Amino acid sequence: MASDDERSGVVQRVGAVLRGLGSFEPGGASTTGLARHVGLARATTHRLLTSLQVEGLVDRDRTSGRWHLGAEMYLLGNAAAARYDISDAARRVVHQLAETTGESAFLSAVRGDDTVCLLREDGSFPLRSHVLHEGIRFPLGVASAGLAILSMMTDREVDDYLTRVDLTGEWGPAHGAAALRERIAQTRLDGFATNPGLVVEGSWGLGAAVFDGHGRPAWALSLTGVETRFSSERRPQLGRLLLEAAHRLSTAVSSQ
Repeated sequence: MASDDERSGVVQRVGAVLRGLGSFEPGGASTTGLARHVGLARATTHRLLTSLQVEGLVDRDRTSGRWHLGAEMYLLGNAAAARYDISDAARRVVHQLAETTGESAFLSAVRGDDTVCLLREDGSFPLRSHVLHEGIRFPLGVASAGLAILSMMTDREVDDYLTRVDLTGEWGPAHGAAALRERIAQTRLDGFATNPGLVVEGSWGLGAAVFDGHGRPAWALSLTGVETRFSSERRPQLGRLLLEAAHRLSTAVSSQ
């Protein structure tokens, strides 16, 4: 009989596989690519995927062999939507941001130590950044949405996070604790976060936190685009639009 620790380890690996697979949608993932992404052996990943397929939680394309989230995940997501989903209210706000600014606009949500992109709408400007798409995850403090949310957490929560997490291995020295604290301080001063091409060179982003009914930063609105569209003269204007949109969405969420 498996021990409690062994069962817990299996659950953690299953969670990692499902979250990792979600970040590959809509194109799906190969077994090898997913295994590399989640840091598991290929054989372990394949065994978990096969078991999840039996339960309908993942599906495999017969032609390409790529794995996708399954129909049961869709049904479970719909069941949970009433509690967690703000997409209906957010979709109008995201659309207005994209239409007004011409940039790509997004809604991201906090999930543990990560942000997950839930909505994307492209603006009219023909050159676009492709850093963000639905389903992609970034750690808190990485990209403008994650920085905006982290900055609006309490000092104790920020200290705890920066003590537990080292982002420099994957994201470089610009995401070390000292550098992050400087950007957090600037974000709190400005009210919105700025990502000056730290994830992908030349791709800039601005983010503003959206608060739940308890005043917690639970989501973020963000804009991304090419560097030339985020000049020092234009950033304050974009930041104000983001903050106004974030306030409207926070108010709408609180009234639900």
